[in-house]
Amino acid sequence: MSALLIFIGAVLCFAAGYRFYASRVAALFPIDVKRPTPAVQNYDGVDFVPAKNWLVLFGHHFSSIAGAGPIIGPVIGCIYWGWLPTLIWIVVGTVLIGGVHDFVTLIISVREGGHSIPEVAANAVSKRARWIFSVFVWLALVLVVAVFAHLCAKTFVTEPQVILPSAGLIPAAVLVGFLIYRRGVGLGAATLLGLVVLGSCIAVAPYVPVPAAWSDARVWMVVLLGYAFVASVLPVNILLQPRDYLCSFLLFIGVAAGIVGLVVTRPVVTQPAFISANTSQGYLWPMMCVTVACGAISGFHAVVSSGTTSKQLANERYGRRIGYGGMVTEGIVALIAVLAVVSGISRSQAGLSLLLKDAGPICVYAEGYAGLTRAFLGPYGKFLGVVILNAFILTTLDTATRVCRYITEELMGVKNRFVATGVTVVAAGALALSGAWNKLWPAFGASNQLVAALALFVAACWFLARGKDVRYTLVPALFMFATTVAALLIQARVYIREGNYLLGLITLTLLVLAFVMVNEVRRTFVKKKRSVA
Repeated sequence: MSALLIFIGAVLCFAAGYRFYASRVAALFPIDVKRPTPAVQNYDGVDFVPAKNWLVLFGHHFSSIAGAGPIIGPVIGCIYWGWLPTLIWIVVGTVLIGGVHDFVTLIISVREGGHSIPEVAANAVSKRARWIFSVFVWLALVLVVAVFAHLCAKTFVTEPQVILPSAGLIPAAVLVGFLIYRRGVGLGAATLLGLVVLGSCIAVAPYVPVPAAWSDARVWMVVLLGYAFVASVLPVNILLQPRDYLCSFLLFIGVAAGIVGLVVTRPVVTQPAFISANTSQGYLWPMMCVTVACGAISGFHAVVSSGTTSKQLANERYGRRIGYGGMVTEGIVALIAVLAVVSGISRSQAGLSLLLKDAGPICVYAEGYAGLTRAFLGPYGKFLGVVILNAFILTTLDTATRVCRYITEELMGVKNRFVATGVTVVAAGALALSGAWNKLWPAFGASNQLVAALALFVAACWFLARGKDVRYTLVPALFMFATTVAALLIQARVYIREGNYLLGLITLTLLVLAFVMVNEVRRTFVKKKRSVA
């Protein structure tokens, strides 16, 4: 089967979802272009800063939510369950669940003064729900910061050529931010200059020798956590926003190259459409739906939408483009990852499984991407793929640190941003440097999807209080809750059977907290029903 035809069909589904389904969701608010946003009303020059152009904010939002997720999950899904169920979940999840989730959490946060979704839960559901949700998200974010600091440090050690492009993004971003916000230079000219600087770093990186002394991953972890601290406390328009904006062009270029590869090479799918409903990774449902998270739906997106993005949105008219549109764009990234694996690699399915086991999903993707783009990128395709992926790992690292700082301020009442960031970085550093993250990370996949379910429940309660149709958020919330509870139960059983009582206890604790939270949601609905009666 033609990989290009699969791509075209999926993109048409995404376009229809954006055009029709997202419009119906937008009508629930409705969008008010005259309503001042928190970025304007609460402007403070640090966190609440309206983006000069919606494309800049789109770049920040997209770079922050993308990370490595829309590549790693789909690669694993294709190899264990087959490309067809993985593709169906990516398309259906993006259009009916993920896009709605990202869009509504963004606009609800905007309507609530830029507060995070866990904070919104205090009024929409209850103070107890707010506390549970906030603690849950805070712990998840600390784990994300620790893991991504480790992953980025490991990449610097194993692929030292990516150090220069990764470091070069920082001065390029500061330059772009300075030109746009301080000198009033046009977006096009500033962007072009920033991309020239970044492109130069990428071009010369393979030829610049890296000292052997730079091969200590623990040192890199400390450096990266220090960077995350600085990026989190600086005004958002100096580093974070323009860095993510420039970074988004890397992924746009990568996606464009993948599409050109599909058109030029016209590859055919060589891997099985369906492998098994029960594999070594678990059942198709629920395990595939928590393995393939980013690219379909991810709870981390709600944290970004209601964390950094809502505080930079200059006008509500751009909410659908950034929220729902960002999710659709991530779905396209996941789609490219699927097609790279199933049509860009000549190995058998058994060979792919061995490659996944020996080298990991990133290397599987890099080989497939290189196969798609070899006709015009030659040997540089794999290098470009690694540079792009690492840039997005860095983006997720600094965004997660800033958002965790917001949650720390809201949850613990810490008003000093330096102290709040310090709490986050120290906690994450302890996990990263001790290696404790490795014991906790297996529970993150299902817990991340549980965050998505809880965010959708909060959104449903918010719409309920305003007499709006709750089906667009309640139905996907119920599906995601059932999915994650089933996945957590399966995981808890496996952990306890293997004698991994720590993960078993954590998983069972997550289940208890989830049911307490959902019971708070149930009470909100019952209370509303009684008031109407």
